[in-house]
Formats: sequence, structure tokens, C-alpha cells
Amino acid sequence: MTSTQFPAHAPLAVQTRGSIVESVHYGSLAAVKPDGGTLLSRGEPTARMYPRSALKPLMAVAMLRAGVDLTDQQLALAAASHSGAAVHQETAEKILADAGLTVDDLGNSTDLPYGTAERTAWLAAGHAPTHLAQNCSGKHAALLATCVANGWPVETYLDHNHPLPALIREVVAELTGEELTDISTDGCGTEVFALSLTGMARAFSRLTSAAPGTPEHRVAVAMRGTPEMVAGEGRDVTALMRAVPGLLAKDGFEGIQLIALGDGGAVALKISDGGDRARMPAAVPALLALGVEAALLEPFNNLPVLGGGHEVGTLHGIPY
Repeated sequence: MTSTQFPAHAPLAVQTRGSIVESVHYGSLAAVKPDGGTLLSRGEPTARMYPRSALKPLMAVAMLRAGVDLTDQQLALAAASHSGAAVHQETAEKILADAGLTVDDLGNSTDLPYGTAERTAWLAAGHAPTHLAQNCSGKHAALLATCVANGWPVETYLDHNHPLPALIREVVAELTGEELTDISTDGCGTEVFALSLTGMARAFSRLTSAAPGTPEHRVAVAMRGTPEMVAGEGRDVTALMRAVPGLLAKDGFEGIQLIALGDGGAVALKISDGGDRARMPAAVPALLALGVEAALLEPFNNLPVLGGGHEVGTLHGIPY
């Protein structure tokens, strides 16, 4: 790959220590207005990237369109990268049981719980990685339940030519307004599509601005109503949805963050090297530009940098 093929990322966040900038986090960002028009951009937001787990809410829309019957708590878990707490694992198992399935039907990869506290407790109890503890188990349980609801084969639900992945591709293309030209496999085993940040921002805008009763609206209501199911206690995505009324948020591996406001304004960003710590601070200046109150966002920006146990700098997003 030549350098001309690299995305033209730009600085999104900086860490200071004392009087100097210690680290700079590069990436790309797109912010759209409620009408879908571009409000802000940094870097190269039209470049294709893999949204990773930020695709889950769009996949949940596809499952609802296919007729899956889930409670709001279960639907939020279907769109989640959960921490692996007991409530997460139990809810995923209930989705399976309601569909006449068991944990043995899950086709996702095995892992330890994603949440720090949850992982520590899991290991202390002597548990090994499992399908249910892995952060995508809710999505996979819901995918299987969708297959049962439609009489589709369960064993091959991850295959490219299965009816469910075909429907998901169709819905993702519709919501983002983009053709799916590059398809790969996510860490958990489902398909992942190369899309632009601009397309993803517009898709999330469609979730929060959708008419009541639509699958898009249902997904937004479920996630915002049970934010603890979308991530978990101590996770910034859950905390941000609790802090800002009407806000919808979903993160993804490799430095992906999607956020949509109740009026349809939305932000999509990627940190260039896939690092996680700058993901939320980088989003704050764009949220301010979209009209979110500064006081509500302060816990997610100007994160303290310590020296000798005392604050000597901050990690913060670059203002617009």
C-alpha cells in the first residue's frame, strides 16, 4: 500500500502534560445536521472503514423488519457490545430459550467478559471464555431468534448466502445510502461492511428521527431506555446516554464512535490507529457544535492526566 492510499486523517484529540502537547490522536469525523446535511468534517470522513460493532443497531433494525419478537431490554442487548455482566448473559440466554434454542446454537467466538470488573469477577470464579460471555452474544442470540421466527436454517445463519445476512446487507445499504462494495468478517463471526463515516452518521440520524412504530424508532427507544444493556456499568457509552436526554450512542472496536441526538443530528468518528481512549473526547467538540449543553459533556472531555497522583494535564477533543 502506498501512502497515497492512506486516509487523510487529521488531529481530533490531544493529551497535554504540563505546558506541552504530549500526544496527538488522529482520525476522521463527520457530523450531520438533523436534515442529513453535513455540519462538520475532519480528516477524510468519506473514506471507507469498517464500523465494527457500531453496525449492530442497524442489524437490529433488519431483525425487527424480519419479524423477531424481542422486549426492549432484549433488543438493546441485540445492539450491544455488552460487558458480560450476569444480566447481559442471562438476557442473551433468555432470547435463545424463548426461541427454543440453547447456548450450544451460538456461532460467535468465545471470550471473557469485556467489562473490566466483570472480567475480574469471572476469572476469580474460575470461569473460562465462553460464547455467552463474549460481548456480541446478545446480537447472535437475536440473529438466531430471527431465523426461528422465519423458518430459516439456524446452523448456517452466518453464511453469506443465508437469507438473514442478505437482508442485513440490504437494510444497511438502505440506511447508510451506500453500496456495500467490501465485505469482511467481524471478530465475532458476522459480516462487516466497509462504509463511510458520513454514511454511518446519516444512518444513526435515521434511527433517532424515525417515526414512532417503525423498527428504526424501536431500536432507538430500546437502546436509550436501557443504556446499561448497550454497554454496561462504568462504560462511557452507557454513561453518555444517561447524561444527555434523547442521545443514542454505540461504540465499535478500532476507535469507532457513533452518536445521534434526539433531533437527528449525529456524529461518526474513527481514531486512526484504533486506540480507544480518545474516542469519546474527540466526539465532544462536535456534540457541542450540535447544541448539546457543555456541562452535560464535561465528564467525557478534559480527562485528567496524572503525575505523582495529581492532575498535570488533560486529554481533550480539539475544538471547532
